[in-house]
Amino acid sequence: MTRMSQLSNIVKPEKVSLWKLFCVFAKMGAFTIGGGYAMLPLIEQEMTRRGWISAEDIQDIIVLAQSAPGILAVNMAIFTGHKIRGLKGSIVSAIGAVLPSLVIILLIAMFFTEFKENDIVRRIFQAVRPAAVALILVPAVRLARTGCKEWWTWAIALASLLGVAFLKVSPIWIILTTLCVATSVSLLKQKKR
Repeated sequence: MTRMSQLSNIVKPEKVSLWKLFCVFAKMGAFTIGGGYAMLPLIEQEMTRRGWISAEDIQDIIVLAQSAPGILAVNMAIFTGHKIRGLKGSIVSAIGAVLPSLVIILLIAMFFTEFKENDIVRRIFQAVRPAAVALILVPAVRLARTGCKEWWTWAIALASLLGVAFLKVSPIWIILTTLCVATSVSLLKQKKR
């Protein structure tokens, strides 16, 4: 789908009610297991399916949400809500994303001591883990496919993955190294022109 055809499918922000925005994010908040990264495919699917935001805008919001301090899922809700309905949209989306988790955690805290040794409950939590891993991998793969356009960006992504996963390299060093490499490549390309 081209950028122009995506833009023609985008709904005018004022046509999206705050209540609808709250309900969509509350649904995602209620059914997301595995944290913010598991919520990314749901946000992308819901926003693009409804025509509220384009796929390119979602990718930009993901990058912005990752670079902002705080919880990824809440940052995604805030930036997405703001894109759709401004300040009110960001507040409503954040509340919608957080409220179901808050209620669920409160209920678990109230009743968990009675069930924590229950074998069925333990097995349920173990069964959910693979689904959470898959929900986290989907946005990572999509982000890599859209963000890695040249061989050196793939090399950085692979080196970062290996460095963090196997060598326990601090993400701070990876970010600093990536900034240096990206700056160097940009300067070299500019010099060649």
